[in-house]
Order: sequence, then structure tokens, then C-alpha cells
Amino acid sequence: MLAVWRQELIKLLLLCGLGALVGALFSGAIWGFLVVLLFLSALQYRYLAALLQWLRQPKQNELPDPGGVWGEVYDRLVDLQRRNRKKKKRLAAMVADFQASTAALPDGAVVLSAHGEIVRANHAAQTLLGLRAQDSGIRITLLVRHPKFVEMFEAGVQGQEVEIPSPINRSKQLNVRVIGYGKSQGLMIVRDVSELRRLENARRDFVANASHELRTPLTVLKGYLEMMETESRQGPLNAWAVPLQEMYKQTNRMESLVGDMLKLARLESDIAARHDWIRAATLLRQALADAQGVADPKHRFVIEIDDRVELFGGETELTSLFANLVGNAVRYTPPPGTITVTLSALGGGRAVCSVQDSGIGIAETDIPRLTERFYRIDVGRSRASGGTGLGLSIVKHAVERHDAQLKITSQLGEGSCFSCEFPPHRVRLAEAVML
Repeated sequence: MLAVWRQELIKLLLLCGLGALVGALFSGAIWGFLVVLLFLSALQYRYLAALLQWLRQPKQNELPDPGGVWGEVYDRLVDLQRRNRKKKKRLAAMVADFQASTAALPDGAVVLSAHGEIVRANHAAQTLLGLRAQDSGIRITLLVRHPKFVEMFEAGVQGQEVEIPSPINRSKQLNVRVIGYGKSQGLMIVRDVSELRRLENARRDFVANASHELRTPLTVLKGYLEMMETESRQGPLNAWAVPLQEMYKQTNRMESLVGDMLKLARLESDIAARHDWIRAATLLRQALADAQGVADPKHRFVIEIDDRVELFGGETELTSLFANLVGNAVRYTPPPGTITVTLSALGGGRAVCSVQDSGIGIAETDIPRLTERFYRIDVGRSRASGGTGLGLSIVKHAVERHDAQLKITSQLGEGSCFSCEFPPHRVRLAEAVML
């Protein structure tokens, strides 16, 4: 590039010198010099005009080949244009591949601008949400107006999911998630979960119906076993005393299991129990009394209950919640361990119920799975103590029913703490009611 400029400078000096020399021979050096400058200016104008015309219509016009600096400029521009065309083709191919990929997805995909307007949507999204090609540029909340979705979208929480009925087919259930995409765009993923929900409902109905049908024969069986066990203490059934006691024990366990399955089925159903303002202390003290009735005399209970706390909820659900938390603490705390039960009001109108024990503790890897159905850390110990493996699953669903949060902390060999924190709209204090 430096050599080109040097050649151009030499050419300019030679032309100016020649013009001055010719001008000196005829009418003066200055006039010859001005004529050369005028010629060079016209030449530059011609090159600029050719460049402008080429920039406006590059396909219809070709750049001249003047050599020198202008030739270098033209070559660089043509090379830049060639590279841009290649890059444009490559980007167009990438966009086409992306659109083909999203079009092939069974899930709906909607690309949103930073302001929530639709940029593009694949075929599945158009089918599930009823979007059209002409909806591009329209804010998504104007087309998908379900309150749950609008609330989630306006909150701007990335990765959060919500389940809503399809805007064009109320029988379809859609799982919708919005995640960050690019610098400021959003990608909305829509999945049809109708079949999954149907299967879940069928499973719940089966468990509920099977549990309900088992209750009557179990009750009859338990009654006969109880009678036979009484007779076995004296009389001809004396030799069957131990087997009958074991049968009676297992029947009680089956009855507890069926009862827990029915509770869980009710909690999982879409039919919400009637909610009223309930004195939480009354239910918690009853759960404590039941637990103390089966606890070892060496167990130590520390009770700190604020009697003012009232919760807006279902009495049966809260009873199950408290009973399972306290019962688990007794079950997994060897005597002479300590069980601390607390119910207190927190700042901001919240309340917390916590059950802490000095029992065997839970490994950190097991904590995330504790609320799964039939998940047991120590199967033998759980069965020996009468556990069904459904208690914490019942607690989890009861907590969710009351918009609360379940927090579990534990350390092996030192004990565990289960806390249920209730939000302000579920809590009030008795003094506030009496005013």
C-alpha cells in the first residue's frame, strides 16, 4: 500500500512539473500548474462518480481499473463485497437451518424481541397457540392472555414454567417456559402435556379407587384378627398367638398405608378442601399428644408454640402435615433424643412451624429425594417403626396447597430440622382478629 502511495505522489509531482513547464513556455508557469490541477480534479470526480454509481447498483455497473490508489481502493471494496456476500450466504444458511430445526420440533418455539413482540414462531407454536404469520411484531401477551402466563411473563423471571390451557382448545394443557435468547431476546418453549396430565389423573384415580376398595376388606380382616388374637391368649388358638400378632401388626401397617395413599390422592386431586382460619396451635398440640403417646418415655420434648398464630387452610391437610412432621421426628430419633417443636410469627406477616430432632440425620444426597413417594433412607428402620414412605410426600403436597415453603436441613449423626414457612396471606394473629 505504501508503494502505491509513493507511485501516486511521484505521478502527481511529474504532472504538476510538466504543467508548470508547459505553462512557462506559453503563458506562465502558474497557468500550466492550474490546468494540471483542474485535470486531476476532473479525474478524481470521474473516479468518485464511478464509485458512487457502483455502490448504488453493483450488479449493473463495473468499476474501472485506473490503477494507483483508486485501483487499490476499488480492489479492496470488491474484495470486501465478495467476503460480505459469502458471510451473508453463510448466515442465511444458518438461519435456514435453525428455522428448519425449530420447524421439525414437536414443541412450539417462539422467538420474542426484547419488548416481548413475536419475531417468528415455528409450526408447532402456531398449532398450539393459534399464532399466524401476520402476528409477527405483536406482543405475545396480547395473544396469550391467560393470567398465569401474563403474570409470569411480566415478572421477567427467566426459566420459570407455567401450565395453562391452549387459547384455541381448552381441553389441551400446555407447559410454557420463557428463557433468555441472544443478547436481549426471549425464546418461548411450548409443550403439549395433555396426555401426561391425563395419565397422571388416571394414576391418581386408580390409586384412590384401589385404596378405597381395600379399606373395607382390611377393616373386616383386622376385626377378625383382633378377635382371634384375643382368643389366642387362652384356648385352642394359643399355639397361633405369635403368628396372629404378626398378622395383626402387618394388617395395621397395611391400613396405615392405605390411609396415607388416600390422603395423598386427595391432596393431588384438583378438588381443593374448604379453607378457613384455623388455630394452628390446637392442631400442632394434638399432633404432639399423638406422637408422645407412642414415643419412648426417655424422649425429651421442647415445645415453643405461639398460640396467637392462625392459618388459613384445610384442617385435615394441616393435621396431616403436623402429624407427619412430628411423627417422623419421634420415629427417627433414638431415645433419649430431643425433639423441638416451634410455631412462631415472623416479620412481614409470615409464620413458621419447625420440627427439629437430634436423631440419626440425613445425608445431603438424600435430602432432594425425601418427598418422593415410598422413598426411604433406611428401609428396614422405616418398616420396623411403622413408616409407609408416604409421610413426607403428604407433607410436600399439603405445603404446596397452602402456598408455603418446606425447608429441610440435616447432618448425619446430629439430627434434622423440617420447617414450613407460610406466606402473609395465609397468616394472622389472634389479637388482630379480636380488635
